[in-house]
Amino acid sequence: MAISKLSIALLLLGTILLCSSSVKSEVEEEASAVVVLDNTNFTEEVGKHDFIVVEFYAPWCGHCKKLAPEYEKAAQVLSKHDPPIILAKVDGSDKTNKPLTDKFNVKGFPTIKIIKSKGEVEQEYKGPRQSDGIVKYLKTQAGPASIEIKSKEDAKSFVDDKSISIVGVFPEFSGTEFDNFVALAEKLRADYTFGHTKDAKILPHGDSSVDAPFVRLFKPFDELFSDFQEFEVDELEKFIEEASMPLVVIFDNDESNRPYILRFFRSSNVKAMFFTSFKSDKLEDYKTELHKAAVEYKSKNISFLLGDPMTSQGAFQFYGLRDTWLPLFMIQDKTNRKYLGKNVEPDQISFWINEYMDGTLTPYKKSQPIPETNDKPVKIVVGDSFSDIVYESSKNVLLEFYAPWCKHCNKLDPILEEIAIALQSENIVIAKMDATLNDAPDEFEVSEFPTLYFFSADKKVKVFEGGRTVESITNFIKKHKFPPTAEPEVTTEAEAEIERVARPKAETVKDEL
Repeated sequence: MAISKLSIALLLLGTILLCSSSVKSEVEEEASAVVVLDNTNFTEEVGKHDFIVVEFYAPWCGHCKKLAPEYEKAAQVLSKHDPPIILAKVDGSDKTNKPLTDKFNVKGFPTIKIIKSKGEVEQEYKGPRQSDGIVKYLKTQAGPASIEIKSKEDAKSFVDDKSISIVGVFPEFSGTEFDNFVALAEKLRADYTFGHTKDAKILPHGDSSVDAPFVRLFKPFDELFSDFQEFEVDELEKFIEEASMPLVVIFDNDESNRPYILRFFRSSNVKAMFFTSFKSDKLEDYKTELHKAAVEYKSKNISFLLGDPMTSQGAFQFYGLRDTWLPLFMIQDKTNRKYLGKNVEPDQISFWINEYMDGTLTPYKKSQPIPETNDKPVKIVVGDSFSDIVYESSKNVLLEFYAPWCKHCNKLDPILEEIAIALQSENIVIAKMDATLNDAPDEFEVSEFPTLYFFSADKKVKVFEGGRTVESITNFIKKHKFPPTAEPEVTTEAEAEIERVARPKAETVKDEL
């Protein structure tokens, strides 16, 4: 199934966030409370527990090393919980454990899974990476979906200044409103912490005289809490989704901001992203203007982000942005078109967004410079030359989308060159585009590297999915080129199966969340 370019953006963002820092740490030298699992004992051990947490790691992974002492501390604490909560780990880089990494769809390290009901149910771990946060999050996941808050002390420990907490206030713990609240808590428990109480006076923020039932969402930003009194499940879920996002998401190294950054890029909203140095003497002015714009356009489904370019260099590379354009404003619409405002001053922010809303801005296209010479057998395509070489050409074009770091792309290079030389006298162009530095039209979906498309001279687009051999690719070109070959080669069912097996596994962008 094709994956959208937004999904690729989101997957690349996950890699960017994980690779933003490197921290050395060592596990304390003491008896480990973390259970070591592998393919030989995994099923047996998981089958003993209704709730167990498993980290898939690699010994060489810097982020796994950073997590290790925090995971160990949490395991020590949770081993004394009543009942004990077991934390385990699997070396995902060990080839003998590949059946496990495949089963749990492990794309990068570390990946943490919560496994329930003796292996019958699994969910992603979406909590913090520090020991205290791990402990708190897992206690909420192991217990009931919503816990009762009986005192001010309960409320103080339940609501913190780093995460979202949702409390339902009810005259009685029964009835349709309460049942709907608990059902939604069960559905969203991996993302939020839910509690319920009969006494609004014990809650740390908000008006205690509001008539129950109502839901109060506590948050460590903006107005600190939001109330809602509708209990239809869909409406309540929509309220939680909207109220739990900052008006302006901060993209920096603060671990507590990470969930909001991920949700920002997952959102289907138009994305307004502003990048400037967080050491700028105008930073507060930019924050003020962005907040004003976020309030004004909240009802227009536009989400706002303020990013420190020192933290988001990976995002700069992905979007093809340059430091010389800072302070920089970029809007990405729902069709992935991008609009840039370069060297923007604080008082220009609202004006620039108005220009976008009025439809007077020209979309930005990511592109490397057009090569001065392009005389090698395999032609180079960039964003600015795509139309000339592909769309406007009267030739048949086989186009490879590649990434410089992809080893399968490197192996394909001599094969494409051999084909290009063999077919140079025909009406055929063999070309390649670095998909990490150039934008292609939306009809060319790229979810893995390499991806090959064939654009025939009669303007038809086909994706190539056969074996990556000279014979297979040449046969495909001859079969689909225009005008067609008088007697196109016929690939038998057996030959097609051989080609499918021979085709090496493509490299997808790793989701190292």
